[in-house]
Amino acid sequence: MRQELLSLPKGLAEEVSRNLVMVARLIDEEPEQAYAYSRIALRLASRVAAVREAAGFAAYATQKYSEALAEFRAARRMTGSVELWPVMADCERGLGRPERALAMAGEPEVQKLDKAGQVEMRLVAAGARRDLGQLDAAIVTLQSPELASSSVQPWTARLRYAYADALLAAEREDEAREWFAKALEADKDGATDASDRLAEMDGVEFVDAIDEDEEEDGDYDAARAESDDEDEDDEQDDDPEVRAAERASDRTEYYDEDDEEYEPLERSAADADVDLTDEDDLPEAPAAADRDGDKG
Repeated sequence: MRQELLSLPKGLAEEVSRNLVMVARLIDEEPEQAYAYSRIALRLASRVAAVREAAGFAAYATQKYSEALAEFRAARRMTGSVELWPVMADCERGLGRPERALAMAGEPEVQKLDKAGQVEMRLVAAGARRDLGQLDAAIVTLQSPELASSSVQPWTARLRYAYADALLAAEREDEAREWFAKALEADKDGATDASDRLAEMDGVEFVDAIDEDEEEDGDYDAARAESDDEDEDDEQDDDPEVRAAERASDRTEYYDEDDEEYEPLERSAADADVDLTDEDDLPEAPAAADRDGDKG
């Protein structure tokens, strides 16, 4: 790729390179963002094969199979390489054309692929067979020297996993369990969910400890908040101003002269030393002079 970018002006090459780096960085976790960066690189340097290939993989990751296939074909025309043949065939599957994928599996280009490419083509062909409802043929397609080999290659886990999955679909559960276990043994990088499939077959359910901790923390926080509210209420009950306001409210409710049907409640102990029904008992307001004197 570096050699291809050298054909561009230096500033443009650096800009394209930065976008391609972001595509590679994001394509697994954030494929939509990777796709956006690939479109920028494509606008800048559409005549660079590496850019067309990166754009194809970004489109493939976002299931834009027609767009991906067009980019892969363009990259192949530019380079003459057949290494994209399997993923091109898988795009045909994604477009609902498994027959074309099978036809590509029988083309001379497959013989030009390296071992990893040939195994990938076998996986695509088996998938196309399953798309067509030919489950037994899919199982036979995956049976190969690479599957039987005890050596572990980068593609071993995926090949064993696909075989186990096909066996399970054919209701050959004992064999499927055996091959899921073999896939797990070869899967050093966690490329498959073989462990989950085995657990599912054995009826094991996993509980997310993080979710449980969050739920417990939530319950604790709610209980603590409720306790804090109760403490706040208790503090307010001890506040002299609050008690005075409550007594004033009680007196207002107790003596409602405007309501003819009002039935007075039993007086509280707080009102025992105050009688607001007799104006003669009220203390006289100080004279204006006295109030002014108080201000001094």
